[in-house]
Amino acid sequence: MIQAAIFDMDGLLVDSEPYWREVEIEVFRTVGLEMDDEMCKRTTGLPTDAVVRYWYERHPWHNRSLEEVDAEIIQGAYDRIGRHAGPMPGVPAILELFRQQNIPMAIASASPMHLIEAVIDRLDIRSYFSIWHSATLEKRNKPHPDVYLGTARKLGVDPRHCLAFEDSGNGLKSAHAAEMLAVAVPADYEFNDPKFDIATLKIPSLAAFQREQLAELQNQLSFAIR
Repeated sequence: MIQAAIFDMDGLLVDSEPYWREVEIEVFRTVGLEMDDEMCKRTTGLPTDAVVRYWYERHPWHNRSLEEVDAEIIQGAYDRIGRHAGPMPGVPAILELFRQQNIPMAIASASPMHLIEAVIDRLDIRSYFSIWHSATLEKRNKPHPDVYLGTARKLGVDPRHCLAFEDSGNGLKSAHAAEMLAVAVPADYEFNDPKFDIATLKIPSLAAFQREQLAELQNQLSFAIR
């Protein structure tokens, strides 16, 4: 049966993507790169250092190091998300659902640990989770499976008995590579993108996940094991 539910954080539990884009636009402007929301959406789900490298390779700059730009984006996002971001639709209900089913919950995020801590306190959801884990503490970040495998290891459960929730294509690849059941929760603008076809289930928001979907996934896992 499902032994744990593991959640991505940015754009899934917390409505943080607008703040990431806002900060990216401001910081990249300091190196002469004029960004807009559509450009920012190209790198949704990538670790911040990968976002910086992506744009440096396409629009090189020389006045600031990549590490400095990376650090400023993370700090700016940390400040704004910690002060302003709210939960995504359906967050309280889905956490209560898994709590009622006595299924342990964890966070597996590409964001650094201090940002994860800021978000769970901002949303007042710390008590729901057994652990939270950052891919920055692993050898490789998403789309590699390391953070999901590390989270399952910390929980003491088999990754193949875990249910992962992801909103980005790279995050979904990470969970899928860890051999977990994966629920994709894409944003409206990319809901029909084929990159989400590898998901076990695709829903428009966490609010759409009900007890019936959980029972169906439990059955799928039981059948696969048999």
